[in-house]
Amino acid sequence: MSRRAKLVWLAAALVALLFPLVAARPTWQNTAILMLMTAQMGVAWNILGGYAGQVSLGHAAFFGAGAYVSTLLSIKLGLSPWLGMVAGAGVSAGLSLLVGWPCFRLKGHYFAMATIAVGEIVQAVVNGWEFLGGAVGFYLPLQEKGFWGFVFNRSKLPYYYIALGLLAFSLLVNWAVARSRTGYYLRAIKDEPDAARSLGVSLTRYKQTAMVISSALAAMGGTLYAQKELFIDPGSTLSTSLSIKMALAAIMGGVGTLAGPVVGAVVLTAIEEASRVAFGGTGRGTDLVVYGGLIVVIAVFQPAGILGLFASRRGPARAAPAEAPAKEAA
Repeated sequence: MSRRAKLVWLAAALVALLFPLVAARPTWQNTAILMLMTAQMGVAWNILGGYAGQVSLGHAAFFGAGAYVSTLLSIKLGLSPWLGMVAGAGVSAGLSLLVGWPCFRLKGHYFAMATIAVGEIVQAVVNGWEFLGGAVGFYLPLQEKGFWGFVFNRSKLPYYYIALGLLAFSLLVNWAVARSRTGYYLRAIKDEPDAARSLGVSLTRYKQTAMVISSALAAMGGTLYAQKELFIDPGSTLSTSLSIKMALAAIMGGVGTLAGPVVGAVVLTAIEEASRVAFGGTGRGTDLVVYGGLIVVIAVFQPAGILGLFASRRGPARAAPAEAPAKEAA
């Protein structure tokens, strides 16, 4: 990471830490929390979709697993949601192993279609299972308030810093994966799978590793969502639209980059909240139309996303001095 990049990340961290102290209105803080949560989901998806190149459109199944496991453990056994978050991540990782074994036999859009089917199956199972609340869902009980109980009803500030901490943890995991041998293998699998296989890289093994890490992080985001909203149902935690939103955050910002999902999440959440304020209930779905159109524009004109757009603008200026000696030599 260059010195400029480190300074940018440091400045962004300071702004994020100080933002709720400057913007004290609950509406602003709630919007910021939604941005952080969407960014965290995008970062989780990016490990599988960005580095390994496996476009999963059923990631809401892992997000929902984290929400439901932590909620059930809290309601049935009285366990702290923090313990439920760890348990939910473990269950989600196990679920990803079951899903990955058959799905990684498929390639390209067939894999994406298979993950959609998995997400729909999980949602249908939860909808029809009374033990999991069915289509009605669960209201989380306000048993123990405070940090250990994960309930803060006086202010949104604790949720903001927990969401920020979870995003920071997810970014750290993303960074560690990108710099590890696994990260290099994943990028090789994404760009040149046949060449990677010929060099002895196990494609299925490393894809599965990426999916386990990605699903566990998504499940942790599901627990945070459940505790913030104090209500979960299949429509809010297991829908295909949620899976698409995770992917869109990374695609819009720039897949396979550390900051891409964060930038994409800020843009998507801003569009979503602006359309909600402008149109209210009558404009339901307007945000989907707007940022769906943006994704089409980016896919056609700038596949590398918003960060790729800025990088392409800086690229020629940096490349010009290096090209001059070559021309002289010619």
